[in-house]
Amino acid sequence: MTQETAYTMLMTSLPHLGSLFEAKYSVISRLKLERRLNVLTPEDAADLAMVEQMSCWDRLGGIADDAALSEQASRTVTDLTNPLLMDIVRHRIELRTLVAALRRRQLGQGAPVEGEKWGYGRWMKVIARNWNEPGFGVQNAFPWVLEAHRLMGERNTVAVERLLLEEVWNELGRKGQGHHFDFEAVVIYVLRWDVMERWTHYQAPQAQDRFTSLIEVAIGDRMESRHQEAAHG
Repeated sequence: MTQETAYTMLMTSLPHLGSLFEAKYSVISRLKLERRLNVLTPEDAADLAMVEQMSCWDRLGGIADDAALSEQASRTVTDLTNPLLMDIVRHRIELRTLVAALRRRQLGQGAPVEGEKWGYGRWMKVIARNWNEPGFGVQNAFPWVLEAHRLMGERNTVAVERLLLEEVWNELGRKGQGHHFDFEAVVIYVLRWDVMERWTHYQAPQAQDRFTSLIEVAIGDRMESRHQEAAHG
């Protein structure tokens, strides 16, 4: 069996994901999905793992901080050779960078200083220069940022999460156009499955807890930084 035939059979065996926000449960379990992904070549399986590491919410949470995420993103994009996969990773980390900027600003923090490793992507300098603008000057590239700014101000964590998941879901759909039975289609499916899995297991109290934890950690880091500045002042 050729690789092309194997991937065609894989995609035709996977259940249709359907509409994101209408889903009440995952159409396929992770265990069953993993079993079907066994047909991937070792090289493709490794690339998928790298993309998932940098794209899936839960796996991103395992990366220590924004500086570590920036370094990991740079390594991943360098290691990947598939242009579409590189674009997917770039978009996801740029989205996370913009969300990090929104959170920092909400806490009253100033713009990142020159040379600070706080994010990743093409828009970092633009964001820093336009720190006091609601959309950081990137609202044309990221139309959702103004709505995210408003919702974060209202501490509406459920709506923020829904907004971000919808953006990722739609972007993956755009990138998947023209790919139906190839490796790229497999990657798009797995990443969209992850988005749907997150939504179907999403509960508002958990979202509030996550949001509160992020705020507490950020405030703690900020206070520690001030204490260190005072000690050396």
